[in-house]
Amino acid sequence: MKVTKLAAVAATISLATMGVAQAGTLEDVMAKGAVTCGVSQGLPGFSNPDSEGNWSGLDVDFCRAMAAAVFGDAGKAEYKPLSAKTRFTSLTSGEIDVLPRNTTWTMSRDAHHGDFVGVNYYDGQGFMVRKDLGVASATELGGAAICTNTGTTTELNVADYFRANNMEYTVVAFEKADEVVAAYDAGRCDVYTTDQSGIAAQRTKLADPAAHVILPEIISKEPLGPLVRHGDNQWSDIARWSLNCMINAEEMGITSANVDEMAGSDNPAIQRQLGSAGDLGDLMGIPNDYCHQIVKQVGNYAESYDRNVGPDTPLGLARGLNALWNAGGILYAAPAR
Repeated sequence: MKVTKLAAVAATISLATMGVAQAGTLEDVMAKGAVTCGVSQGLPGFSNPDSEGNWSGLDVDFCRAMAAAVFGDAGKAEYKPLSAKTRFTSLTSGEIDVLPRNTTWTMSRDAHHGDFVGVNYYDGQGFMVRKDLGVASATELGGAAICTNTGTTTELNVADYFRANNMEYTVVAFEKADEVVAAYDAGRCDVYTTDQSGIAAQRTKLADPAAHVILPEIISKEPLGPLVRHGDNQWSDIARWSLNCMINAEEMGITSANVDEMAGSDNPAIQRQLGSAGDLGDLMGIPNDYCHQIVKQVGNYAESYDRNVGPDTPLGLARGLNALWNAGGILYAAPAR
């Protein structure tokens, strides 16, 4: 009988603690008046500051979307540049509220560092070399010196790939991304490796981008996405449905230019998505028109993609896997209902 009572008390305490955790981040964010996002130290197309300190990129747009969802104002977002090595500590310590920093969703990270809320870019690890090296395939890289970042999945992927292909290699690793790029550009290594989107972004920083080629091999799956701290279900819901909003809006043909008009649609699914009907925002403790505000101020997923990393940007990345599921890709968001 005593055991039963103790178990009941423990369960009550556990539920109470969960309730506090669920409300914690949103209350803190509302109190300070901004969403604090951990971003890269400068990765064009994903999170990169201009000369005046204005941030832009695919990950930055996600952060702005969360600010629009919570405050109705995409401008209420703050950015903290983090290295790959320190990003998870900054999240778990509460220094940032969300980590949309081109971070690969893996099992160990999901277990140890936080809850991933979705994928905003499907990627894979690749290699870049100088054209004058005369290499056409990663299988020819035996004995190469390889530049990469510490604290990333790239080191493990390289080790697995070279071991599987019975090739020797040397790692030249740095904590800061710009240090890696500078070392590669200065000839301190033969190969630069990271996610292919990152290679395309960092190649724009080289002294002569045209002198380098990205090899055809993709050696890993790198689903990049934002994550939040464990134990705060309300905040993870807000983050997840901010991303889903942008993806679903593209699928429904809702854009920043027509969102006000679409809010008056007779389509029940569009009404729910934009908050013209239902109480989906209330379920998360934010306004029902959260998605309307996201699309109006930030845009749908396609608008963000095209603006930051698409074919008409310096990165020149085709949609590929990141096209919608009904347009040849694998991008798919759960329905708002």
